[in-house]
Amino acid sequence: MSQPRLVQLDARRRACRPTLVVVAHGSRDPRALSTVRALLDDVRARRPGLPVRLGHIELNEPLLTDTLAELDARGTEDAVLVPLLLARGHHVKRDIPEAAAAAVRVRTRVAAPLGPHPLLVDALLARLVEAGWRTDMTPRERAASAVVLAAAGSRDPDSAVDTRRTAQLLAERLGVPVVPAYASTAAPTVPTALRALAARGRDRVAVASCFTAPGRFATECAQAAPWIASAPLGTHPAMAGLLLHRYDRALAAGAESSAA
Repeated sequence: MSQPRLVQLDARRRACRPTLVVVAHGSRDPRALSTVRALLDDVRARRPGLPVRLGHIELNEPLLTDTLAELDARGTEDAVLVPLLLARGHHVKRDIPEAAAAAVRVRTRVAAPLGPHPLLVDALLARLVEAGWRTDMTPRERAASAVVLAAAGSRDPDSAVDTRRTAQLLAERLGVPVVPAYASTAAPTVPTALRALAARGRDRVAVASCFTAPGRFATECAQAAPWIASAPLGTHPAMAGLLLHRYDRALAAGAESSAA
């Protein structure tokens, strides 16, 4: 009598969609938490019925460890952790996988960060246009224009690789130079990149905010802009689409691994 019940429960578990756990960094700026929550609402609206949870690495509740502990206590769910981060680095390589490994009863997969990806570039370009960037520049205007892609910065060299790739993809879309620069830790800084472009005769330089939500770094980088500065990516529709894309890719990779 017990064996059919066990088979039925296992089949039910396989049929359930794994919980999407969006892993945000956390910020002391209250606007960051409200932005992330609004982004998750968009994700839920796009895929009704998909369980969507939030976990922070630090500074805000719920912490990722607490979200996973709650899922672990229920013991009947799988989860895909999607970093709300725009490049590889210590959080993606160490903090998130270690938190996932500590969950005993929940089977977890960790997705790739959001960047680099064309959908991320869609959001960056749209925010620049909102700030006043014109896509119909004259050749003379284009020759004087450039963009500094302002990111948080990391000591991990892979983070710089990813940010440079995002800058390259954005440059291909804009037709002007895009220079990656950083708010902390890595070089060049945003002011240094701006000075270097000015020395090359680029006096129409925009700062593209490569941040997911408002905060100190995004504010400081925007204040350094000599011309226009775009808003953080926040709730742009491409961001919700990208979170779901990373979720789907992680599930597909897991299915391929199981089949092999």
